[in-house]
Amino acid sequence: RWFQDAKFGMFIHWGVYSILGDGEWVMNNRNIPIKDYEKLPGAFNPTQFDAAEWVSLAKAAGMKYITITSKHHDGFAMWDSKVSDYDIIDRTPYKKDVLKMLAAECQKQGIKLFFYHSHLDWRHPDYFPTGSSGRGIAGRPTNGDFNKYLDYMDAQIAELLTNYGPIGGIWFDGWWDHK
Repeated sequence: RWFQDAKFGMFIHWGVYSILGDGEWVMNNRNIPIKDYEKLPGAFNPTQFDAAEWVSLAKAAGMKYITITSKHHDGFAMWDSKVSDYDIIDRTPYKKDVLKMLAAECQKQGIKLFFYHSHLDWRHPDYFPTGSSGRGIAGRPTNGDFNKYLDYMDAQIAELLTNYGPIGGIWFDGWWDHK
């Protein structure tokens, strides 16, 4: 009910794919091989990220919530994941947990925080069968244990729900791909 009444919020798609300036589907659309795509985090250094500025902007516009990408289809975690090193702390020169900073600022300014999180993962070796997207990406698995992938995904979701204070909700995407 709260979400329906809130009506107005900010949706932020942001991750290592932003470097290429071609949208969050760039890995799929350009068929970038996993080994090449994995080089992007080394260049991801958002030193001008300012959680207070982002939240203040949303609040000044009358927004009631912010939804930000925690993990998109490329599998890169925008937080300090303990179940994977493919994250902003371990793979970027930035080495800061942007979700932690944004969560703290949202709590301070009274804005609810939601996470966008993809079920789909073009990089993870156990995400199989590969589904309808990402088929042209070199290095995708030719087999895997989807139940192991689900354990991995559940562990990451548990991290998001327990390490960032009150979370308004999670916006799941990508389940349509696993058919």
